[in-house]
Amino acid sequence: MKLLVTGGAGFIGSNYVHHHLENHPDDQIVVLDKMTYAGRLENLEGLPEDRCSMVEADICDRETARQTVEGCDTIVNFAAESHVDRSIEAPGEFITTDVFGTYVLLEAARDAGIRHLQISTDEVYGSIEKGSFTESSPIDPSSPYSASKAGGDMIVSAFNHTYGADSLIVRASNNYGPNQHPEKLIPLVVLNALHGDPIPVYGNGLQVRNWLFVRDFCSAIDVVLEKGEAGQVYNVGGPDEKTNIEVVKTILEMAGQDESLITHVEDRLGHDLRYSLGSEKTKGLGWEAQVSFEEGIERTVNWYRDNPEWWGALRSGEYREYYEKQYGTKLG
Repeated sequence: MKLLVTGGAGFIGSNYVHHHLENHPDDQIVVLDKMTYAGRLENLEGLPEDRCSMVEADICDRETARQTVEGCDTIVNFAAESHVDRSIEAPGEFITTDVFGTYVLLEAARDAGIRHLQISTDEVYGSIEKGSFTESSPIDPSSPYSASKAGGDMIVSAFNHTYGADSLIVRASNNYGPNQHPEKLIPLVVLNALHGDPIPVYGNGLQVRNWLFVRDFCSAIDVVLEKGEAGQVYNVGGPDEKTNIEVVKTILEMAGQDESLITHVEDRLGHDLRYSLGSEKTKGLGWEAQVSFEEGIERTVNWYRDNPEWWGALRSGEYREYYEKQYGTKLG
């Protein structure tokens, strides 16, 4: 196959590009990425040039989408504004990319007669006190980010229902692993711990997340891409649930730091307490998570420790300004 992978220079997208080309030696991938602050060409280093090409463009550009999809057999859409904190400050950017951009890709896929696989999030379901969300659970997003993703998902479903489009959705729990931007919890904590900087923790830190190692999610995407049915939603949850404070303490121990670095800050607006995804439907296609949180977090901490050339530039410039505004403290 030849795949168009949008958002392929970002965290999950780039991990997927590597995973897919490693496991499908006859396939080719075209990466389309807007190259915002979250996109890194370094994430695509080492890929075979004869099997992977790059187009720098916005998925909201209809003509570019139409041209780029030519010759491709499927679209895997990772392209999104994805950080909840930033969505609270600038919701319009999220709505534009996550909703209108998804529509543009769906039109391009429909015109080309190919499959569109939408990458989504457990956050569209909102918070759950006990048990786990299933694919039939009602959508109840609580942040501008999750609302924009829910909007994109509903357009995907509408295209299937109205036009018979070969479109489907994968919703994942919180991904972590190499190449993740340090605005997200785990890389933020890892890098702050390695530098001896204070660790900002929202509220009491008892928010629960269902952690999924990124390469496990990549394998699930390939299973759904091959075996999933058009019009369907497939949940992909991680094998372990941890509170944010548990995650922070685990990383501090691995980094050789004590808990005195923990600094509780004012909680995020509208912060969901708990996410949990049931994955029985996806498991029924033959997928199973392989990496426990204990193994995955060790691999992740070691990767950031061993790759300062990747994150060095990220701890300056725009990110430093964002961090200081967000948490009211300076990085060391």
